[in-house]
Amino acid sequence: MKILWLTNISLPESSELMNELASPYGGWLVNASKKLSEQEGIQLTIVFPKDGVSDSLKLTGEKITYYAFKPVRNRDLSQENINLKRIINEVKPDVVHIYGTEMPHTLSMVNVCNNEKVKCVISIQGLVSICEKHLFANLPWYVVYGNTVGNLLMRDSINRIRKAFIKKGINEVEAIKKVSHVIGRTTWDKACVSQINPNFNYHFCNEILREEFYKHKWDYDKCEKHSIFLSQGSYPIKGLHYFLEALPTIIKKFPNTKVYIGGSDITKSTTLKDKLMMSYYAKYLKNIIDSNNLNEHVIFTGPLNEKEMCERYLKSNVFVCPSSIENSPNSVGEAMILGVPCVASNVGGVPDMLRDKEEGFLYQADAPYMLAHYVCEIFENEDLALKFSKSSRDHALLTHSSEDNTKKLLEIYNEIINS
Repeated sequence: MKILWLTNISLPESSELMNELASPYGGWLVNASKKLSEQEGIQLTIVFPKDGVSDSLKLTGEKITYYAFKPVRNRDLSQENINLKRIINEVKPDVVHIYGTEMPHTLSMVNVCNNEKVKCVISIQGLVSICEKHLFANLPWYVVYGNTVGNLLMRDSINRIRKAFIKKGINEVEAIKKVSHVIGRTTWDKACVSQINPNFNYHFCNEILREEFYKHKWDYDKCEKHSIFLSQGSYPIKGLHYFLEALPTIIKKFPNTKVYIGGSDITKSTTLKDKLMMSYYAKYLKNIIDSNNLNEHVIFTGPLNEKEMCERYLKSNVFVCPSSIENSPNSVGEAMILGVPCVASNVGGVPDMLRDKEEGFLYQADAPYMLAHYVCEIFENEDLALKFSKSSRDHALLTHSSEDNTKKLLEIYNEIINS
C-alpha cells in the first residue's frame, strides 16, 4: 500500500537530509510515521512545504521518502497545485493523508487529488475557522486592538491574528467541503466538521504521542511540591492570562507555589529592544505579573526539546491547560500518559480525553477562580493526586496506544481504498 502524507513541517529525518536543525514542533508525527513505516507492505512518502525550494526536492530516508515543495502564500494556489500534482503523479499513492486544515496547501492537495482521481482523507488538528471565535478569550478591548512597535513590525496584534485566522478559515472550509473522508477523535471535531460538510465520512482514530512520553511515569515523592506546569502561553487561546488571574488565590494558600511555563519569556523587558518588541498581549501579562507581585513565582523555561519537556512534566505537582479552545491537546495527553495530575478548561474536545473528577479536574474556561480552587485541592490532597495520576495514566495508555492507533489507521486506509 502506497501512502502519502502531507504535513505542515519537515520531520527530523528530512531536516537531517537537508543538513538543517530539526523543528521542535510536530514530534508526535515522528512516532506515528515511524510506526506506520515499519508495517509490512507499507510505502510511506511524506510531503511538506519548504521555503527556498525551487518546485520540489526529493529526499530518501531509511524507510520513508520525502518531498519538499515550494509553498505559495497567496490566494492563487495554481503553482502549488502544479508542484503537488507532479509529486502525486510520481508517487502514485493509494491514499493521500492530509494532516491539518489551516494552511493553503491543504486546499491545493485536495484540489489535486480530486482532479487526479486520488482518494484522500484529512486529519483534523485544530480548526482555525472555529478557533477564531475563541481567540479574544475575554481580554479587554484595548488588549485586543492595542499595538506595540513589535506588533506593528510583526503584524501580529490579536486583532490581526484573528483576521489571519478568518482568511485561513476560508481555505479550510472549502477543503473540508471538497473531501469525502475525515479522521477525527473528539465530539467537538465531529460536530464542527459535520456542520461544514454534512456528507462526509467520519473515521475515528486517536493520536500517537511523542516516543519519550511512553518511557516514564510520574512519582509524587519525586515531584516539586506546589509546582505547576503550563506547556505554552504565547498567544491568547492558550489562556495564560486566565491562569495568571488564578495564581494570586493559589499563592494565598500555598505561598511557595512555582509556575513553569514552556517556551521563551514573552514578557522579558531587560533591554530597550525587548521593551519595543514586546507584544501588547505580553505587556498585559507582564502587568498582571508585576501588579500582583508574581515575578518570583513565574518561570519561563525557554524552548524545551522532547526529553526536556518530559522531565519538566515529571517534576511538576500539577499540569494546567487553561486554553479558551482546544481539540485534543497533546499536552494534556502527555501529562495523562505520564500520570501528572491535570486541571484543564472544559473546552472543545478536552472532555473526551479527561473524565472530570475521575482523572483530573475540568473547569469553566473563563472562571479562573475555579481553576485556582482545583489546583489547591490537588496540592492539599496527596491521595487525590495519586488517584488522578493512576486513572488518567490508565486511560491515556489506551487512548494513545501506538499499536492500536497504527492498526486503526491502516483499517481506515483500507476502508477508503475500497470505498
